[in-house]
Amino acid sequence: MRLWLGTLRQWHWISSALCLAGMLLFAVTGITLNHAGQIEGKAQVSSRIEQLPKSLQELLLADAPVEGVPTELAEWLEDRLGIRPDGREAEWSEGELYVGLPRPGGDAWLSLDLVAGELEYEVTDRGWIAYFNDLHKGRHTGMAWSWFIDLFAVACVVFCVTGLLLLHRHAAGRPGTWPLTALGVVIPVLLALLFIH
Repeated sequence: MRLWLGTLRQWHWISSALCLAGMLLFAVTGITLNHAGQIEGKAQVSSRIEQLPKSLQELLLADAPVEGVPTELAEWLEDRLGIRPDGREAEWSEGELYVGLPRPGGDAWLSLDLVAGELEYEVTDRGWIAYFNDLHKGRHTGMAWSWFIDLFAVACVVFCVTGLLLLHRHAAGRPGTWPLTALGVVIPVLLALLFIH
């Protein structure tokens, strides 16, 4: 029994340590998301117009792409604008390219007219609160963050289940344990039933 309890405590403190930063992030962003209408944020929009180098323009015109971003263009975009369009959906239509570049806390897009060789790039930054809110939602965050959220959720489940088992173990000496635990279940259920339509 003592070994089982020691293992349970170990799983509980390890999962709590792993969850600490994530739980703080998700708790704070839960508040900011819940009050998004009251938290004013001004989007900052910046745009640039660039001219493709003649050699690159001629190369693309000679072998007009129909999908994806050609390697030469991708390298120029990274060099000139710091954009990495790899993995993004590129829409080609009659010598024009459009690439959406959404990201947490903002948005961006680029449009290229091959015939004119003109590229327009626009970036919208909605600020740090929007950035963290998007992390909370997993919006435009990529595969690595998606995996983090899943693993974090598993660690939270371990933390909660081991906490419940520890509550059960020590409940006899703490008479308020089960009424408080029940209250933690009943309050959200009642709020959902009575006030959410």
